[in-house]
Amino acid sequence: MKPNFPEEFFYLSLGEIQAKLRAKEFKVKELTEAWCDRLESRGPKYNALAHSLRKPAMKAAKYHDKDFKRERFRSPLHGIPYGAKDLLSYADHPTEWGAPPFKGQVFKEHAKVISKLEGVGANCIGKLAMVELAGGGGYRYANASSTGPGLNPWDITRWSGGSSSGSGAAVAAGLVPFALGSETWGSILTPAAYCGVTGLRPTYGLVSRSGAMALSWTMDKIGPLCRTAEDCGLVLQVIAGGDSDDPGSAGKSFYYTPEYVRPFSEMRIGWNPADLDAVEDPGVRLALHEAVQVLLKLGFQVKEVKLPELPYGTVASTIIGCEMASVFEPLVADGRVQQLVDKTQAAGIVAATDYKATDYLKAMRLRRVIQEAMGKVFDEVDVLISPSRGGVAERISERLDVGGRGRLPLGAAGNVAGLPALSLPCGLAQNLPVGISVVSRAYQENLLLAVGKQFQAQTDWHKRRPPLPA
Repeated sequence: MKPNFPEEFFYLSLGEIQAKLRAKEFKVKELTEAWCDRLESRGPKYNALAHSLRKPAMKAAKYHDKDFKRERFRSPLHGIPYGAKDLLSYADHPTEWGAPPFKGQVFKEHAKVISKLEGVGANCIGKLAMVELAGGGGYRYANASSTGPGLNPWDITRWSGGSSSGSGAAVAAGLVPFALGSETWGSILTPAAYCGVTGLRPTYGLVSRSGAMALSWTMDKIGPLCRTAEDCGLVLQVIAGGDSDDPGSAGKSFYYTPEYVRPFSEMRIGWNPADLDAVEDPGVRLALHEAVQVLLKLGFQVKEVKLPELPYGTVASTIIGCEMASVFEPLVADGRVQQLVDKTQAAGIVAATDYKATDYLKAMRLRRVIQEAMGKVFDEVDVLISPSRGGVAERISERLDVGGRGRLPLGAAGNVAGLPALSLPCGLAQNLPVGISVVSRAYQENLLLAVGKQFQAQTDWHKRRPPLPA
């Protein structure tokens, strides 16, 4: 007889699911089948599923059940299903990067992060939808994907956020316990904020990109989207680490130990009140204000901080554009770029080939200035807080290439400097999620996760669920 998995089960944290597995309330095979059924039936309602991996996942589940029977527990993720953004290769199965020119593309090896998760017993059940080519070239509408526009589980007339659209929607709707996404300039924090989940952008180089589609070699980062900050820490502990196959690897490991972070009373938290003033929607502004008050009451010393006036966005877009032009040069040369769904994006990739070496070198010199400037900011404070986005999710019919799409300076500055950030759900406006971010200097993920864990101990926004699909 199959176990009964009530709706609320699919919103449990990783620790809660693992505890039930170890208590033998159900088998890994039963758990995997239930999640596969859910992902396959509900994923298309949000355009969140690119490819189901039911067959290899069910095969792996049988081996995991043998481990559990003998009480061999590999990790806190052992036996737990998850989804991976479709820019990460899964051996001998389609990895299409959300783009029609790469339909049917197959690689022979797993991406490094998938191999690492497989090694500790986590079980990938599906490739999740994404904006084509991770948004390279810029895109005008949310439907810039071979799977259609990412639909937000809170309101399917709204966007789930790019470019990790499927990852954000799948976690929010309880289709997977956690997912892997990637960020070059906002693609983890945006879907996390729009879908009301927790998203971690690791320090550049902490997580291997081997086996992942490249957009910008010096800015691409892979990280988790989860229910809680603690879940993000458990996943990061597995996927972090040096990799000789990734030239950008920092060669550093990560162990989730938030308990060893210095007392908050000995640290400073910085924020800029002008960030809230720049938010137009009064409901969003109120949610962010209340979240700031919770964070400021965690015991930190408080300091108002204003980022130096530097061209963060211009530097980010120039670096991405120059590196993308090299990555996708063959796509332009053979004309396949015109097969992209979003013709604005195709034009943007073609236009990027006009960048000059001097443009790239100037941007890289300015990047060093930005890194030094951010270093000075973090001489003054230990943590910065800022809205994850300047508003709630756009309607899928709205243009996304106007008004900066709610981007804030810290998003560009943090990505250019390679700094880690954690987006936390912090409220609702127009019945849509709002997110707030905490940012720190490089390799301080445990500090961010400790802040996130304490924030989520004081609030319940991470426990809120979107309405059931029609």
